Amino acid sequence: MKPVRLPAAATLALPRWALFALGLLYILPGLIGRDPWKNDDAASFGIMWTMAHGSWQDWLWPNIAGLSWPDEGPLAFWLGAAGIKLFGWLLGDVLAARVGTVVVFLAGVLSLWYATYQLGRRQDAQPLRLAFGGQPEPDDFGRTLADAAVLIYLGCLGLLLHSHETTPEAMQVSMTAFLLYRTVRYVEKPSLRNAALSGLAIGLLTLTRGWITPVCLMLALFACTRFLAQPAIRAVRDLGAMIAVGGAITALWLIPAQLLTPYHQQPLNAWLGWNWLQLDVPSWPTIKFFFRVGVWFFWPAWPFAAWAVWAWRRQRGVLHIVVPLSFVAMGVLLTLCHPQPEQGNLLVLLPPLAVMAAFGLLTVKRGAINAIDWFSVMALTLCAAVIWVFWFAKLTGWPAQAARNALKLVPGFHPELSWVAFFVALAATLGWFVLVYWRISRQPAVLWRAVVLSSGGLILIWILLMTLFLPDVNYSKSYASVARQIADKLPANAGCIETNVGPAQRASFAYYAQLPFAGVEGGRCDLLLLQDSIKLRDDREIAPQHRGKHWILLWEGRRPADREERFRLFRRAD
Repeated sequence: MKPVRLPAAATLALPRWALFALGLLYILPGLIGRDPWKNDDAASFGIMWTMAHGSWQDWLWPNIAGLSWPDEGPLAFWLGAAGIKLFGWLLGDVLAARVGTVVVFLAGVLSLWYATYQLGRRQDAQPLRLAFGGQPEPDDFGRTLADAAVLIYLGCLGLLLHSHETTPEAMQVSMTAFLLYRTVRYVEKPSLRNAALSGLAIGLLTLTRGWITPVCLMLALFACTRFLAQPAIRAVRDLGAMIAVGGAITALWLIPAQLLTPYHQQPLNAWLGWNWLQLDVPSWPTIKFFFRVGVWFFWPAWPFAAWAVWAWRRQRGVLHIVVPLSFVAMGVLLTLCHPQPEQGNLLVLLPPLAVMAAFGLLTVKRGAINAIDWFSVMALTLCAAVIWVFWFAKLTGWPAQAARNALKLVPGFHPELSWVAFFVALAATLGWFVLVYWRISRQPAVLWRAVVLSSGGLILIWILLMTLFLPDVNYSKSYASVARQIADKLPANAGCIETNVGPAQRASFAYYAQLPFAGVEGGRCDLLLLQDSIKLRDDREIAPQHRGKHWILLWEGRRPADREERFRLFRRAD
């Protein structure tokens, strides 16, 4: 017997405008007015900026102002570079590169919604018919489940920061949601057309972050087909169509790059080499990383998803559990087999977990739902209050201890009041109290009531951080000030600069200060920009090819928020 009994009153869907507005409230804060931050965000922007202002070779051989970066795939960088080309004159290069981030995010949310909607409309997912009628219609049931899946997805802690970065990881999670949707469509109606569209998703995912993840997810797709009455010859034909379309999409980059050899390089060899480095035998550190990070990364999706598997355990072969569970199993395997586990590897699990969690909500008891609501209200309201207190303290100096704690992370920073940021944060806070009042006073019976406060509260916290504390975070994580200091110390008619700085630093210095770094093919330069630790008092960090030569120190500096990192600019003595 199915574990679900649900009246039609519980399937009231969110208004389309409300769902769309919620998505924009989620993605826009943190993209507007933010500098490229250190590490992956700044490095990815550097590739996009180099492509947009470089030659055709930069589009085929991704690099950061001359530093080769052919590892993952160029699709996310192409999209950002196209945004700079189209909208850079209007929005500025940084914000224009993030136009693609908004588009990709919304496409991922839309794919997740439709994947859940299609699964929720199936007959095997429908709740039990009530004795006197009043059960929901399949379309209404599917819409409500889809709304719940989107709210759970937006409420996941692991998605918050990564979805606001201009990195391939942000695009990978959306392409995974698109492949999940195409998988649902294929298992609903196996056909050559649906197989080809699934191949399109596989190809786009391959161009985003390599072939290993899409190949494994394609295996998960065909693992789902064992529950279909499909002839073996048709399954082989469809598999061939997926591989052909996916390979054709990937070839749009690899074949021209191999034939034209940009900067005398062959991207295929470097790309394949990077892909093979993503696989290894599972080890204890990877297992420990998965469980230690996953507990909060997948919250609140994983408890509901686990409950869905338990609640539907007696229903053999229901596709609304089989399809997302297959994707989750492959995602877990990929994470455990990665030699250097990182949070970006966990993103592929978020879309299928959100779908499973939506079906898990169907059987959660009212007492558990109320407990989740009260926890969300208390914890998130407390977090918002703390943010407001620290913001007030850093501006006024009272309370003194809070002011010291807020400013000690950004030494040398002078906070100023921004009325625009203040009113946006105030409006978001008032909206939160309206949402809480609606939830507590009306006690709605709709299915998604259990997660609306979790996602709404997380959006509130993010808006507060990206308005009240955005200048602080920019000051702490941006290299703009250091770049301008270096530019002021460059000799007149300076030639190229050799350097050992990391990708994020190189991208920031090239963008903010237009530093003439040595190109991909290298060359002899008269300037050397050295990155090392402030604890070193000699030139031990100078690259071996530069030791023994005479260098004159022109400038030394660092970011005020970083107590160890140091940059030094040298000129060749001769």
